[in-house]
Formats: sequence, C-alpha cells, structure tokens
Amino acid sequence: MFGIGFVKAQPTTYLMAFRGGQVVREGAGLSFFYYKPTTSLVAVPIASRAQDFIFDPVTADFQSITVQGQVAWRIGTPRLIAGLLNYTLRADSKTYESDDPQKLPERLIGAVEVLVQKAVKSLPLKAALLASDDIAASVEAGLKAHSEINSLGLTILAVSVLAVKPSPDTARALEAEAREAILRRADEAIYERRNAAVAQERSIRENELDTEVAVEQKKRTIRETQMEAEASVRRKKHELRAADMQSDIEVEGRRKEFVSLNAENIRALAEAEAQKLGAVARVIKDMDPKLVQAIAAIGMEPSQLIAHAFMGLAENAGRIGQLNVSPELLQALARPQLAVEALHAGKK
Repeated sequence: MFGIGFVKAQPTTYLMAFRGGQVVREGAGLSFFYYKPTTSLVAVPIASRAQDFIFDPVTADFQSITVQGQVAWRIGTPRLIAGLLNYTLRADSKTYESDDPQKLPERLIGAVEVLVQKAVKSLPLKAALLASDDIAASVEAGLKAHSEINSLGLTILAVSVLAVKPSPDTARALEAEAREAILRRADEAIYERRNAAVAQERSIRENELDTEVAVEQKKRTIRETQMEAEASVRRKKHELRAADMQSDIEVEGRRKEFVSLNAENIRALAEAEAQKLGAVARVIKDMDPKLVQAIAAIGMEPSQLIAHAFMGLAENAGRIGQLNVSPELLQALARPQLAVEALHAGKK
C-alpha cells in the first residue's frame, strides 16, 4: 500500500538497502520497512554450504579414475560479491532478478575440477588411488590461493575427497594382479613353512641329542659330587669325634682341678673355724659363767631372751616362795616384743 514494503532477513542472510546508489542500511538478519519505488534490496546468503563434486581425471600413466568429494564454503565478504554479482531481490523481496547466485557454485566447482586434475596428473595410478588425503589437501590449498575465489570474497572451509576409484576394467586388472601376488605370496609362505618345519625338526633332534649328552654329564657330575660329599662327611665325623674326645678330656681335667681346689678350700675353712673356736674357748675359759651368759644374750631374739629368763627362774626356784603368772602375761608372752616389755615390767 502506497509503495511501502516490509522485508525480514534470516540471520544467515546479509541484507543491504540501496537508495540513490548508496547503501542506506545493511547487516545480517535485518527487518525494516522501505519505500519500493526508490529502494533496491540486495540479499547475500552468508551461511556455510557444501557442494558435492565428481570428476574423471587422468593419472600420470594415462589411466582414468573417478574422484568423488565435497567442498564446504561460504561467502565471507558480502559487500565484495554484491559488487561483482547480481544479488538484487525482485519486488516480492524473495526471489533474485538474475541467475548469478545459482552460477556461483558452478564457478567454484570449475576451479575445484582444475585443481583436482592438477593434483592427479602427477601421480601414477596406484599412488593416486591411495592419495585421497593428499588430493584434498592440495585442492584446499589451491582454492585458498585462487585469485578468482579471493576476488569473489569466498571463504573455503574444508575440502574432502570421499573416494578415488579406477575404471571397471582397470579395477579388474588390479584385482587380478593383486590376486596373483597374494597367491604367489601364499605359495612362498607354504614353501617357507615347509623349510621351517624341516629345519625345526632337525633343530629339535639336535637339541634332544645335546640334552642326552648334557644329562649324562650332569649325572656323572652328580655322582662325583656325592662321592666327594660322602668323603667330606666321613672326615667331618672323624674330626668331630676327635674334638669331642679332646673336649671330654679337658672337661674331666677341669672337673678334677675344681674338686681338688674345693677340697682345699673346705679344709682351709675348717682349720680357720677350728682356730677361731679354740681362740674363743681360751678367752672364755677363765671367765665368770654369768658374764658369759650375758655376753651370749647380746643380739638374741625376744623369744630367746624370754626362754633365758625362765631358765634363770628355774635355777632359783628354791628361793622363790610363790610365782604368779597372769593370763595377760601369758598372752603377752605369745608376742615376742610384748613379752620383752612384760618381762622388764615384772623385774621391776
């Protein structure tokens, strides 16, 4: 109505509004109203895209192969490509006025084909069939350095080679060659296995003979060792018996010396004791008996003193008219210390 339009772009679309040859609004994911008669809309998709490819290059030995892969890319500089290709939207703000957006992947695939042919033509057939990673790396490096790709503002994300296959006839020939090589290696393996079996059998027999010889030598060595050990044991026993006899003789000699020395000691002690007793007897021979008894009482136990006191009472029984012994005195006499104290008290 009245020429007013509304446009809404996705986040993966870079939208630009031109008016009077100048960009009045631009950015990813914009939405705005605009005046249709004087405004041109340019929408550049900036999302990443994957483009499949399949080529039939020729190897260095003139063999045709099939290279199948994929290239991932995106438009990295929208303003740059908008100045080279026509990304203008029609009045419905949904479709493009030209087919330039559809031709861009074709231009990219054309550059990829040239680079794949360049990478394959320097390789022989067998090397090319095993060089998928090298081909992908070479193509990716070539695209990143390609002048046309850079001028369009494209960013190469990744290049992958999914398969490298020979032609059917070449594949059958390679299969036959590989099969013959496998069969030849199998025959060689059988021959080597038989030779190895014969050599192993000979080695086993030689080892058996060597083992028998070693066993006999070991047996002879064992017998000699046993004989030497038995002779050594007999010598040891003889030496031990001689040592035991010598030890017994020495023990008996020491025992005899000990008995003689002990007898001399006992005799010396007896003579010393006799001299001691004789000296004591000579001293006390002329002494008063009571004085001797008093001296003998020195150091006596309380019970011995009590017995000695009662002996004195018994000796003087003729002089004692009457002797009274109370129960308390008898009880005290049963305990030595109390008996001494009671005796002293009775004398008083």
